[in-house]
Amino acid sequence: MKKIMSAAAGLLLAAMANTASAEPQIPAAYVAIGDSLAAGQTPNRAIDNGYTDLIAQELTRNQPLAFYSKNLAFPGFTTSDVLESIESDEAKELLGSANIITVSAGANDLLRLVQANPAEGSLSFGEVQADYALNGARENVETILSKLEELAPSADIYVMGYYFAYPHARDSQKQGTAKQLEQLNAILQQQAEQAGATFVDVSDRFGEDAVELVPNAGDVHPNMDGYQEMANAFFDQYGEGFQVEDAELPEPAPVSFEEIQQMQEEGADEGEETQPPAAEDASSDDSAAKPSENEELDYLAIRQAMPLI
Repeated sequence: MKKIMSAAAGLLLAAMANTASAEPQIPAAYVAIGDSLAAGQTPNRAIDNGYTDLIAQELTRNQPLAFYSKNLAFPGFTTSDVLESIESDEAKELLGSANIITVSAGANDLLRLVQANPAEGSLSFGEVQADYALNGARENVETILSKLEELAPSADIYVMGYYFAYPHARDSQKQGTAKQLEQLNAILQQQAEQAGATFVDVSDRFGEDAVELVPNAGDVHPNMDGYQEMANAFFDQYGEGFQVEDAELPEPAPVSFEEIQQMQEEGADEGEETQPPAAEDASSDDSAAKPSENEELDYLAIRQAMPLI
């Protein structure tokens, strides 16, 4: 009997510990990492307020917010890209100061294999390739969460799930892709639980027919209402009393990829004018570059629109 009571007490203590780890962090120091959902990509090839910005806004309304950054969020990032990005010196310093981290990673590993025809409402993909991609995502997410535990020992980690991104497709075309996305969410949830992180399920808030949340048949990104759903799914896990209301949604202020490129180029020109000559001899640090691109690690360094999450 004592052994049974001891085991029960252990389970109770473990449950209490898990509950404590999910308590609001005060002051909050929030870093968002991952793909274009974390960056706030709109359905119309632009960057605006996304779920991460809405989370930061709601945190500010309810508690002190020390800082918020989505500088580690890039459209098109796969799990491999996310893993590489958090290993830069800049990322390590940023993550080391965080006590809340959201992770959006995995969809691009899978959705880049999906062939979508908006005009016909059709979807197709190679099942073998998809299974291979999901296995790679599993391994990378496991490593990402392990690295975050090391780089951000004081942070609560929230792994964001994904919604069905093709609500405009014909019903007869949805099943296969929806099943793959379900498998991805199952992988993310499993890896989150194994790492002691929190999985944030957003799929039920969208379903398979959320054309009002993913309005562009030729794009997989949500509108502001969709990002609101994602933010509130996060707050379901974060703490009671947090909710992004309709009246709190910011006015749209999208910045197109062309404008981002122009801003990047103008900033580079200004930097060249003010850069001291000695700096030209300094060794460059490519560890802070977007994979396959020698760009500064900042989501505003996007060079072209990428039709991926």
